[in-house]
Amino acid sequence: MQIIIKGRQVQITPRLRQQIERKIQRIARLTEDDARVEVTVAEGQTRSAQDRYSVQVALSGNAHPVRSEVSALNASTALDLVLDKVVAQLGRQKKRKMVRRQHTPPVRMLALDRSGHLSSLDEEEEDEDVEALIANQKVDVEENEEIWSQVKEIRSLPAQPMTDQEVIVAMEKSGATYYPFFNEETGSVNVMYKLDNGGYGLLVPAV
Repeated sequence: MQIIIKGRQVQITPRLRQQIERKIQRIARLTEDDARVEVTVAEGQTRSAQDRYSVQVALSGNAHPVRSEVSALNASTALDLVLDKVVAQLGRQKKRKMVRRQHTPPVRMLALDRSGHLSSLDEEEEDEDVEALIANQKVDVEENEEIWSQVKEIRSLPAQPMTDQEVIVAMEKSGATYYPFFNEETGSVNVMYKLDNGGYGLLVPAV
């Protein structure tokens, strides 16, 4: 795991660096070996001395990016608190992954050819439901050719279970203008997209 430590308006002393490197190992067992952890310690002028120091932890290179920030009286306390939040997020992600593996139903792959027919990609015998779906999905030949003439590129993107915050973090890091994901709150595949005037929009299918 790669650890990067930065200071913003505060000096990272050798003692503080060692403390961060030691405590950050709490999340090592929950991340991939090639994960990258960026820790930013900042000191700001705030009304309350209780929020004088802030520590931000940004984790990338993992299945789902994680970013969290906490302010406290001192850097050590803020570090402990933000690591608690990151560990909790990683724990939830790991639990969701285990549940998904246990309950994922078998998937039947279908292909749409240029004639407007759906056909199975596997070699198993078609069941009645799939045969009915293929029969009902036939499109007029001329209409289908017109549709396909406008398709210039086909991409396959994973729709992973993520939160809105995780999606925005991933988009900021990758520079993507849209991002499909499985939203557990809506129970469907959503698409987060950037707005021309700034900010983000969320596309939720109406069923």
